[in-house]
Amino acid sequence: MLTPEDRARDFPALSGISYLNTAAESIPPRCVGDAIQAYWNDKLRGMKGRDAHFAQVEACREISARMLGLSTAEVSFCSCSSEAYNLLASALDLGPEDEVVVSDLDFPAGATPWLRAAHPPETRLWRASDGALDARHLIPLLNERTKLVQVSLVSFYNGHRLLWKPFHEAVRRYAPNALISVDVTQALGRVVLDCDGADIIISSTHKWTLGIHGGCIIGVPQAGAERLTTHAGGWFHLQNAFEADRFQHAEPKKGAASFSVGMPNFVALYALNASLRYLEGIGIANIAAHADPLVCEVDKALRDYGVTPMCAWDAANPSGILAFQHNRCGEIHAVLERDHIHVMHHAGRIRIAIHGYNTHKDVVNLLRVLEPLSRTV
Repeated sequence: MLTPEDRARDFPALSGISYLNTAAESIPPRCVGDAIQAYWNDKLRGMKGRDAHFAQVEACREISARMLGLSTAEVSFCSCSSEAYNLLASALDLGPEDEVVVSDLDFPAGATPWLRAAHPPETRLWRASDGALDARHLIPLLNERTKLVQVSLVSFYNGHRLLWKPFHEAVRRYAPNALISVDVTQALGRVVLDCDGADIIISSTHKWTLGIHGGCIIGVPQAGAERLTTHAGGWFHLQNAFEADRFQHAEPKKGAASFSVGMPNFVALYALNASLRYLEGIGIANIAAHADPLVCEVDKALRDYGVTPMCAWDAANPSGILAFQHNRCGEIHAVLERDHIHVMHHAGRIRIAIHGYNTHKDVVNLLRVLEPLSRTV
């Protein structure tokens, strides 16, 4: 893992703070800034810079595919997860006779496109129990009309990590016509992925991957490419964008490539290429081995303080996030901020996120503040 010297060199912004909010925004390593500067230098070359731009896109596709366990042909990019889900909706073109299952632990981007459709499918809600999704509670929601089941591998809301195997088996057995869409935004770069058999994988780029805004990774295994080809207009995703017949019909590339509708956001992909290679150099398994015990320590301390996390942290199925609710969250957050300890506070909930760049000192600083404040007056 990172030595103190590595951390000081690669993450100078972490000096003097305990940053525990990667689930909202990451602190990128210095190499990402260098990559952004490289984009700028290439951009200053005008049209001649495009060779470098597209080379970076392909390099980013290669490392992204490796991170997802897919081939390069099965990976592409768009601008954000919201765009990805709307393009997914266009690919499926569902109607009132179809059903979609979403969970109450998912981010709105993964749930709302089905509610906003011109002719919306029936949306069924898989509710968490004690902060966790239980595949046994999913089964009654599945049937032959189910066309999509949308989940997050790790919940942004409380850090719950889906038990993938029983979930996957339930969908394949009880919803034979359904596609599985999994959002790995809160997992990629932090935990070793275990979502084999997903039909589409989606991830934003500005959180645990240590990249910046303006990017989203799309992974579509080749077996489902035909079914998961968008119906969006554009040009970059077309086979015949500049052919003589382009005004008679638009011939899309299949699968993941169809999600790259327009000109790539080059600067985001320069950044992502650098950040993913940085993470790969450390090793995701090494990051998990370093950071998981820190999360476990916070979980145990909260319970000792009489605070029950919103989801039980499971060492056998870990994530980087813990969250809790408390009637003094506003006060707790204010004191943490005063002491340069950064977590997320929203609507009576505090969320703590621990990545590979965090240290035991960060946890000590957090718990020093939480111990007296967390107890109910």
